[in-house]
Amino acid sequence: MIIIGLMSGTSVDGIDAAVVEIGDATEKRQLDWRLLAHITLPHSVAVRQEIFACMSPQTGTVDRICALNVALGQAFADAAIRAAQVAQLSLKQIDLIGSHGQTLWHIPGQATLQISCAASIAERTGITTVSNYRARDIAAGGQGAPLVAYVDVLLCSHPSKSRALQNIGGIANVTFLHPTLPTHIAFDTGPGNMLIDDAARRITHGEWQFDRDGALAAQGTINTRLLAWLMAHPYLQQHPPKTTGRELFGAQYGEEVWQRAGASGIQEMDVIATLTAFTATSIAQAYRQFLPTLPDEVVVSGGGARNPVLMQALRTNLPECQVLSLDEIGIPAEAKEALAFAILAYLTIHQRPGNLPSATGATHPVVLGDITPGDNFRGLVGMA
Repeated sequence: MIIIGLMSGTSVDGIDAAVVEIGDATEKRQLDWRLLAHITLPHSVAVRQEIFACMSPQTGTVDRICALNVALGQAFADAAIRAAQVAQLSLKQIDLIGSHGQTLWHIPGQATLQISCAASIAERTGITTVSNYRARDIAAGGQGAPLVAYVDVLLCSHPSKSRALQNIGGIANVTFLHPTLPTHIAFDTGPGNMLIDDAARRITHGEWQFDRDGALAAQGTINTRLLAWLMAHPYLQQHPPKTTGRELFGAQYGEEVWQRAGASGIQEMDVIATLTAFTATSIAQAYRQFLPTLPDEVVVSGGGARNPVLMQALRTNLPECQVLSLDEIGIPAEAKEALAFAILAYLTIHQRPGNLPSATGATHPVVLGDITPGDNFRGLVGMA
């Protein structure tokens, strides 16, 4: 099958689209796959602002969320169409779309809301679409995340090395793979780029949406007192399975950080340097607290893999480990999550579970997602 995976993450940078050719996923957790194309379609300033507004309990009214759901469905459809063009494929050559959508709110183990109207995607493209992946895991007693963990097992297991697959998007999450241990561990370690992005916007008065190449953090010095306060956040002591998001580390927490820094006379560049160190230090602490052993390799994906200051901070905090970018093991770092939701769509249409209960806390493996039929649905059922 040829499948397009779609994802807009907690950093709200844009829509990642991956076109993937996928072979048979066997019960032995083997998978044949080939990435045909990957693009990022940035959100417009207006759409990005509306997403952030709808994430807020104060401004996220039902009418705004309702309208944004349809608007994002159209935008996700545009991303799928563009990705097919980049792969030099017609839409009729695409068998399936897997759309994660945009998370607006996540209550671990209770409820979760991702929007980007799947009906709009299927209607616009004519392609059957799998969406709303996280709800079924929550219904089965899980946290609804991290769902990429099962894909990490399929794609990144090594016969002799232990690996920590560390994604650093808005939130940072890890999947620990060991060649001899029977179970895999995965959880959100804490903040990823979310607080760093917020700092970059504040420092540049909105000109930068993220710290390009770590250029701002490189100009600052880590404030140890502020870092100690950040590291005392209760989430970091919580045992897995656990997940988090903007509910804990979003704009409200960012404002609290800046108020504290301002009251202490901490310079702007020192704040962003400290927040960068916070991400790396919280990741390293999570490994030492919650993993059975430190990994041989830390393989980093997401936007954080493109921040050399953050990558160096990881190496400093984890001197026992080799810290690599996902690119170095053959997968483009920015494509991973869109690739993952293409693979999860493949598993869903083949009626195969896509969650990893040891990671999410679900009581059992479940088939994930809702299926919205497209023009190709009858033929697709025959293929599956």
